[in-house]
Amino acid sequence: MERLRTVLEKIKHFNEIREKNSEKYKMTNLFLMFFFPVFIVSMAEINQSKTVSKFILFLFEKPTVMLFDVLLAGIIFCGLLFIFKKGWIAVTIQSVVYFTLSIVELFKYNTNGNHLILSEMKLFRSVKSLTSFAYIKITPVLVIYTLIVLAYIAAVFVFNPKLKMKMAKRIVPAAACVVSCTVFFAVPSVADPVYSLFSVDSTAANNVFRLNQKFENNSFLAFIVQTFSETISNKIVKPESYSADTIDDLLDVEVEKETNDDFIKPNVIVVMSEAFADFRKFDELDLDTDAYDSYDEVAEEGFKGTAIVPTFASFTVRTEFELLFGLPVKSLNDPNMPQRMLLDREQPTIVQCYDDLGYSTAYVHPFLSSFYSRKRVYSNFGFDTMIFDDSFTVPVEYEGTYISDETVFNQIEKLIKETDKPLYVHTTTMQNHQPYSDGDNTDEELENYLSKIKITSDAFKKFTEHLSEIDEPTVVLMIGDHFPSFKAENSAYDKININADNCSSVYEQSYIVWSNYITDYSSMPDEKISTFYLPYVMYNLIDAPK
Repeated sequence: MERLRTVLEKIKHFNEIREKNSEKYKMTNLFLMFFFPVFIVSMAEINQSKTVSKFILFLFEKPTVMLFDVLLAGIIFCGLLFIFKKGWIAVTIQSVVYFTLSIVELFKYNTNGNHLILSEMKLFRSVKSLTSFAYIKITPVLVIYTLIVLAYIAAVFVFNPKLKMKMAKRIVPAAACVVSCTVFFAVPSVADPVYSLFSVDSTAANNVFRLNQKFENNSFLAFIVQTFSETISNKIVKPESYSADTIDDLLDVEVEKETNDDFIKPNVIVVMSEAFADFRKFDELDLDTDAYDSYDEVAEEGFKGTAIVPTFASFTVRTEFELLFGLPVKSLNDPNMPQRMLLDREQPTIVQCYDDLGYSTAYVHPFLSSFYSRKRVYSNFGFDTMIFDDSFTVPVEYEGTYISDETVFNQIEKLIKETDKPLYVHTTTMQNHQPYSDGDNTDEELENYLSKIKITSDAFKKFTEHLSEIDEPTVVLMIGDHFPSFKAENSAYDKININADNCSSVYEQSYIVWSNYITDYSSMPDEKISTFYLPYVMYNLIDAPK
C-alpha cells in the first residue's frame, strides 16, 4: 500500500511539473505545435521510402505536393487540438494514424509490389489471414524511425502545450476543420481544383501499374488522400429519379422459358485457381519448365481460350465477382472489393440460374471464412452448401502454408458422389497464394512459384482422370484469378519490363474447359473475352434452357 502511495505521489508531482511547463516553455511549446505537421509528414514519408535521400529528392522534385501534405496535416491537427485541447493527445492520435499507415504501406509494397489504398484497411479485420502471407520484417531502420516518433510524442507530453480556450469557443473552429476535410474528401468539385493547384496527380488509373506510377508522382500521403477521395466520389449512389415501381413494371413481363428435353444436366465445376498464370508467354524469361505439362495435357482433351481478368496480383474477389455474377466489376465503378458494396440481402447470381435448373450448388474455399467476409456476404448468393478451411469432409493436406489443391479436388469429388441432383460448384483455391519463399532458394520467387504450379497442374490432371471414371456427365472450367504477387524488388515483372503502357499481357489469363463426355466446343469463342462472359459461355456450352 505504501509503495502504491509513493507511486501516486510521484505521478502527481510529475503532472505538477507538466502543468508548470505549459507556461514556462511557451516558445518551445509553440514550436512543437507548429512544427508537428511538418515532422509527422516527413517521418511518414521517410519511413515508407526507407531512406532519407529519397525523401529529400521528393522535396526538391515535388515541393508543392509536400506543401499539400503539410497543409492537410495541419488542418487535421488543428481539428484534433480544438477537440481535445491538450497537445499531447492530438499529437499522439495523428502520429499513430500517420505512422501506422506508413508502416502498413511499407509492408504491403514489400509483400506484393502494390501500394496501400485506404479501402483495403477493411481487410485488417482478419489479421490472422493477412499474417499468413504478408511479408513483415522489422528492420533496425524501422525501429529507429519509430523511436523518433515516440520521442516527439514524449517531448510534447512533458512540455504539455495546450489550448486555454473553453469548449464553447473551440466548437466553431473544430467544426470548421472537420467540415472542410469532409467536403474536400467527399466533393470532387472541391478536391480536383486543390489537387491541380498543388500538382497532385489525380489522373484515373485503369491498372495497377498506372496506379503505382501515380504513387511515384504523389508519394505516400498525397497518394493515400487522392485515392481515398477518388474512392468516395466513385461510390455508387441511387439516382434521384430512381423508382422501384418503374423497375418492377419493367421486370413484370412474362418471359416464355425455353425447354430442352435433351438437356442432360451435367455437373458444372468452376475452378478459380489462385494465382495460376502461364509465364511461358514471356520470352524474356527463357523458361525451361515442366510445370505446365499436365495442364497442357488436359487442355488438349478440351478447349483452351484466353480471358481478360479484372485484377492483377491481388483482389481475388474481383475475378470471383465476375464469375459469380456475370457482370463486369466496372459496372460498379471498379471497386477493389465489389462484394462489400452489396446490400445484406439475397443476390441474383449465376448460382441461382443453376438452382432454377434443379441443381444442387456448393461453394468451396480452403481458407478462413472471415477473409473478405465471404461467409457473411456469400451466404446471400444462393449456395446450398458452403465449405471453408474448417469444414472440409475429406482428409486435409497442406502444400506449404495453405490447403493443397488436391484436397480441394478430393472434396469436390466427394460432393459429386454424395449429391443426388446435378451439382454446380464454384471453388476458389489457395495453394498458390504468396509467399513464394519455401523453396531451396527463398529469393527465387518465380522458381518457387512454378514448383507450386506443377503440383496444381498434376493435381488437376488427376482430378480430370477421376472424373473420367464416373458415370455422371461433368464439365469443368479452370481459370487463374490473376497473375501472382511477387515482392517489390527484383521481381519477375521487372525482368520483363512490365509497366503501365504494356501491362495488358498480365491481365490475360488462359482458361480450360474440359468434360468427361462428348462435347461440341464449336460455340466456344476463339477471341479473347472478358471474364464475366465465361458463366454465359458455360451455360451455352451445356445447352441449358434459357
